[in-house]
Amino acid sequence: MAIVTFLISLTGATMLLLFAVRMVRTGIERSYGASFQRVMTRQRSYLQASLVGLTMAVVLQSSAAVALLTSGFAASGMLSFPVGLAIVLGGDLGSALIIQVLSFQLDWLVPMLLAIGGYLFVKTEAKKARQLGRILMGVAFILISLRFLREAMDPIRDSAFLPAVADYLARDYITAFLVGGALAFVMHSSVAAILMCVTLVQIGAIPFAAGMSLVFGANFGSAFLPVWLTRGMPVTAQRIPYANLALRGSWALATLFAANLALRTGLLGDPQGGQMLVNVHIAFNLSLLVLALPFCGRLAALYERFLPDRNKEQKPKPARPVSALDMETVANPSQALPSLKRELLRMSDLLETMFRPTLELYRSGDKEQIQSVQAIDEDVNQCLSGIRAFVAAIPPDLYEKQDAKTARDLMEIAIRLETAGDVVAKRLTVLASEMRTKGSSFSQDGWSELVQMHEGILANMKLASNVLISDDLESARLLSLEKTEIKRVERDSRKRHLRRLQRGTRESFETSDIHLETLRAFREFNSHIASVAYPVLYRNGQLLETRLIKEIADEAQDS
Repeated sequence: MAIVTFLISLTGATMLLLFAVRMVRTGIERSYGASFQRVMTRQRSYLQASLVGLTMAVVLQSSAAVALLTSGFAASGMLSFPVGLAIVLGGDLGSALIIQVLSFQLDWLVPMLLAIGGYLFVKTEAKKARQLGRILMGVAFILISLRFLREAMDPIRDSAFLPAVADYLARDYITAFLVGGALAFVMHSSVAAILMCVTLVQIGAIPFAAGMSLVFGANFGSAFLPVWLTRGMPVTAQRIPYANLALRGSWALATLFAANLALRTGLLGDPQGGQMLVNVHIAFNLSLLVLALPFCGRLAALYERFLPDRNKEQKPKPARPVSALDMETVANPSQALPSLKRELLRMSDLLETMFRPTLELYRSGDKEQIQSVQAIDEDVNQCLSGIRAFVAAIPPDLYEKQDAKTARDLMEIAIRLETAGDVVAKRLTVLASEMRTKGSSFSQDGWSELVQMHEGILANMKLASNVLISDDLESARLLSLEKTEIKRVERDSRKRHLRRLQRGTRESFETSDIHLETLRAFREFNSHIASVAYPVLYRNGQLLETRLIKEIADEAQDS
């Protein structure tokens, strides 16, 4: 019975730990996720890149999350292999440093974190304040889960079961290494896995030797996780995780044998305690970073040969996918409605292709690039025409009332997306051309405000695509809240711009009309994107019919 109680308590504490780590990461991603691309893809040296990776891992509490972000940017061509590998190596060290902080006895902080975090999350409306509350509560839950983990070990610590397992792992360090790797992979979090190992050593549940081998194995398992998660991504995205796995795995095996040999011959003395285990973990990642960083550039050619770009051997593909609509399926709701959604996703992808380079156009003013963006608007218009004809061809007698309403809702979304395309093609590109003609530039503060708003809208476009696919209520609510956040950002930027005019900032005077018009265009574009959430919110009773009246009142207040 003690074993069953132990397993239930251990599972509960582990699940709470995983939930808490995810809660902290989610809060940070929702607050600052839109800025990650700009921070990670800026040109920098290997040392600067590793420091960025370290910071990102501390912020996200996950080296695997840093590796996945890096792989995604590498796949899109925004990040080179050497810089990406340097970021990932720095991220490994960052995750080790966050374990140092979380391993301290901070139980006295729990009530304060819960009180402040709960108040911010429940009682405030500002986005960043709410997400700060989520982060603080997540940290509190991490500390609570570690306390539960220590308490779960108490009933079984003096039994014959745990000491026998602990002694076996201390003797057979290869098995302990494999167990640590499996633990990190199954938990999908090296932070959670290593925190568990550190806690077990702190309370004396397992000896230091077993904990050290488990930690080396967890380092290997955490490197294998990004390889597994990027297996369906392009080859350019897979090279960085594979290189990190090779470096981290080989160094983990080398240090495993060397450390256990030194431990058994007495060269390391008699290290004890969880803090010493944390020091070993930090030393492992720091030494790997110092040894591997100079070779990041040289490894690029090796992994290009090891993982060649398969696209070079394939026949060229059309630049844009063909329409997902097939008139032969219009009489079958189970096929017609998914086809409409796929076509809307195609519209959304085209819109992102149009919107992403808009700020670049403001700086370069490249006429050919402006014309190429405007040309994509024709494809968006054709998508709307196809969706309109498809919905018009639906036979009313073959569709249930709810299915027919869903088809109409999807067509309304298509209309809003086409209007968003017009905002880019007929307003933002015109403003970019005007900037080029005048040869003017924004003030540094004004440009930073536009970049922040642009990044937020790009993040909302990805969220809108997820809502379109999943019809998830929570995601739809978040998208609606993000629309309100963009309105607030636009309003605050407008106020700051007027203050710059009062101070006599020259760049603000030269670009005042363009800056204000760009803010309005960004806000309107985002409003059209956020319309994807409305059908989901209406179906679940989360959106009142008086929403338009409230929006008109908000517009009057902003004017």
